[in-house]
Amino acid sequence: MLVYQDLLTGDELLSDSFSYKEIENGMLWEVQGKWVVQGAVDVNIGANPSAEGADDDEGVDDQAVKVVDIIDTFRLQEQPSFDKKQFLAFMKRYIKSLTPKLEEEQQELFKKHIESATKFILSKLKDLQFFVGESMHEDGGLVFAYYKEGATDPTFLYLAYGLKEIKC
Repeated sequence: MLVYQDLLTGDELLSDSFSYKEIENGMLWEVQGKWVVQGAVDVNIGANPSAEGADDDEGVDDQAVKVVDIIDTFRLQEQPSFDKKQFLAFMKRYIKSLTPKLEEEQQELFKKHIESATKFILSKLKDLQFFVGESMHEDGGLVFAYYKEGATDPTFLYLAYGLKEIKC
């Protein structure tokens, strides 16, 4: 199994159990999330609890909840939205922090294509949700989520060069 960690913080953000599609010259990974039901499952085994003297409420509050698989699995923490100015300031700081951590060949490709990836994200800015890893470190990478037109499940965007592959 492969896990992808944030190169700056070490937070686990993705694994190979979620397939991705490279977009924007490989700068962004697009991953499809799913709403899933988590929690108690009501199983009727045919017993009659009222005949056995049990009350309807035995003090246990088992409630199923709907969660997005990627957010739940990697404990992503939602952040407030950015306006254009805040987002560009974040990207400038992120590029400055990430570039020295990349190999020379990667640095050249990163510098060459990050502008188009930034423009792509900017085009969706008003529709995005912003997430950080579990550590909530402000200098780490962001994970972006949005709903494609007519979709009921969110699509996630990852800055590919900010991920480090770890074999488990």
